[in-house]
Amino acid sequence: MAKKVTISVPDMLHEKLEKWRESFNLSKMFQDAVSEAIQRKEDFQKRIREDLDLGQIIERLRREKLQSEGNYLETGKKDGILWAKTAHYDQLKYALAWNDFATATKDAVLGPYFCEVFAANGFSGDNTATCSEYLGNYLRGWKQGIESFWAEIKEKI
Repeated sequence: MAKKVTISVPDMLHEKLEKWRESFNLSKMFQDAVSEAIQRKEDFQKRIREDLDLGQIIERLRREKLQSEGNYLETGKKDGILWAKTAHYDQLKYALAWNDFATATKDAVLGPYFCEVFAANGFSGDNTATCSEYLGNYLRGWKQGIESFWAEIKEKI
């Protein structure tokens, strides 16, 4: 047995419905749309209950977090080495002593570089301390890249 349901629609949609009423089975369209939405919700809940328990989900997310953090560290290291290869000697010496990661974009020497890099990678330059949980890893990696480059060349200059 079918039950009647009353729905509300905005005036503009109602006008369009009236115009096209003869072309559509509105009752069937509503039934299909609601059935599909409910099925998606039920499938999602079933996956949460049956596929993995909460402990497995947490462990997977921990592994993914470590991988992401490692990726940011490695990317920072590569970027640091690339920067060091083209940096002026004075800039390089400055970067070796620099460690104020919280205000990287405001630094008088390195700030413009970090603003450009962060913008290109989707980081917010306004507050580098909070724009991403991975930003600190990137900056540590960048500093490591500078230091490893310097270790290779310092005895040769």
